[in-house]
Order: sequence, then structure tokens, then C-alpha cells
Amino acid sequence: MNNTDQTNIVILGAGKGGTALLDLFTRLPGVTVVGISDQNPAAPALEYAKRLNIPITQDPVQLIRHPGTHLIVNVTGDPDINEQVNTHKHPETEMLGGAASKVLWDLVQDESQMQAQLFQAEKLAGMGTFASGIAHDINNPLYILLAFSENILEETDLPTIHKQARSIIAAGKRIQSISQKITQYTRAAKVQDAVSINVNSTLDEALNIAQFATMLQDISIIRNYEDNLEVLANSEELFQVFVNLMTNAIHAMEGKGTLTVTSYHEDSFGKISIADTGSGIPDENLSKIFEPFFTTKPKGEGTGLGLHNARAIIKKYRGDLSVESTIRQGTTFVIELPYATSK
Repeated sequence: MNNTDQTNIVILGAGKGGTALLDLFTRLPGVTVVGISDQNPAAPALEYAKRLNIPITQDPVQLIRHPGTHLIVNVTGDPDINEQVNTHKHPETEMLGGAASKVLWDLVQDESQMQAQLFQAEKLAGMGTFASGIAHDINNPLYILLAFSENILEETDLPTIHKQARSIIAAGKRIQSISQKITQYTRAAKVQDAVSINVNSTLDEALNIAQFATMLQDISIIRNYEDNLEVLANSEELFQVFVNLMTNAIHAMEGKGTLTVTSYHEDSFGKISIADTGSGIPDENLSKIFEPFFTTKPKGEGTGLGLHNARAIIKKYRGDLSVESTIRQGTTFVIELPYATSK
């Protein structure tokens, strides 16, 4: 990207308005938030910005004078700040404040709610994909539960009854575990700033759900995890991204192959690789797969929102989602997110 394509933005005000704008601007390609200011050191967006490695200050003039700033957005509601901006900003720097910044905030809030609704709709639509796998996993413990319950009705030996009762309890707990996993998957994500997330445990939780996409058949799973890897994101959203990518990988292998899940870190980023040995993605589709509503699945079997939502989530937390694919060899998706654990 050329410097002329880059827009550097300063945010004045780190309350609800500043938080919403920070959330939006950090997801937009070609936009860099060079700093955020608030005279209240406990303002919520300041902590959020620190986690995203965005400079913060309680001195608005310091940011107003920042060289190379293209736009200053003032959401403080303080008329004295407007005067400071007009006094100290560079001539080429534009300012957005007052009613204009309020309208922008309202648009951001509306866009955020729409993204959340699309995210939830994709999850619920995906439940059809898991239906047969869920039924398969429930049928086995259900059969044990019913069979031993019938046996107990006629059994008179107390130790045998106790043994069969323990099997019934174990089967019931297995069904309960499956139910809890599905409930976790379908619930709406909570509004949350970026927090430190254990990558490996989240990957394992996602594998527990993704396995419902198939009976796994001849699919083997390889885990290559870096110990104690943590990244900054929303835990429920990241969980959904993992489920989506794993489910796509399992479908691409059509019941036979290897799913390799890897976590590691490079420099200041934690990275997660999800690789399959499936059919691969044609070159003409690689540039389209992240577009909303693009899908190669038959009508009624895909919304085309999964990868679009996944990339939007990762970019929201100042990360990236990339893909490499070779026909008849497989596809690898790589997620990178700000690294949260110091070595």
C-alpha cells in the first residue's frame, strides 16, 4: 500500500464513542489509528488501545500536533477541545466533531449490531451441518442408557445393578457434555474487548464441535501446539472462527485425510494454522472466498458468510487471516493475532 492510500486517524475521547470508533477503525484496511486521548485515565478505550498497541495519552494537544495525521475525530463533547484542535492541528489535517462525529458514532453502532447478527445467523445456519454428527454421538450413549435401564428392571443382584447404574450415569454425562458443547457454540458472543486467550484450549474446544461435521471416518487429527500460547481477541468469536475453518477443512476432505492444527508465535504475533489434505481451492476462487455470500456449496447448504465473518473478526483484533491452497493437495488457513504472553 502506498502512503497516499493510508489514512492516519487520531481519536479524542475514550468513552463509549471512542471505543466504538476504535473498534471500527482498527478493522478498516488502509486506516491506522496513531493515537487516542482522554483526560480520564480509567476511560475504557484507553485500556483497549493499550492491548492493541495503540499509543494513548491524557494530553490531547500532544495528539493534535501529531505529524502525518489526516483526520482528527473528536467525540469528547467538550467545546474546549474543539478550540484546541483548531489552534494546534496541522493545516492539512481535517477534523470531525460535534454532530458529525455523533452521526458517525451512530453508524458505527448500527454496523456493529449488524455484524453481530450476521455472525449469529451463520452459527445457527451451521447447525444443520452438525445434525447427523450430533445424532450419531448421542445415539451410542443413549443406547447404553436404555439397554441398562431395561436390564435393571429385571436384575436382582445388587452389585450388578450398581455396575449398570454407573454405566447409565456415564452415558447420561456424555449426552450432557454434548448438549453443553452445542449450547456453547450457538450462544451469542458477549460484547468484549480484546482479552488474553489460551489458544490451545480454544482449539481443542473447537475440535469438539467441528467433529460433528462428519463421523470423521478416515480423518486423522494432528495437533502441533506451542505451550501456553496466548493471543488478544474475543474468546467466543475466536472459538467460532476456529470451528468454521475446521468444519470447512473436514468437508473438503470428504471423509478421508489429515487435519493438522498448529499453534506457534513469530515476533509479536501468535499464529494458528489449520491445514487439510482435501481437494484444494481453484485459483479463480481464492480471491473471492472472503467476499460476503460467496459460496461453492449447493443451494441451501451454505450462507457464504463464514469466511467473510472469520476475516472480519480477526481484523477487528488487529490480526490477519490468509490462505494457501493447491488443487488435489489441500488448503491451509493461517490466523495471526497480537501475542499476549511474554517469553
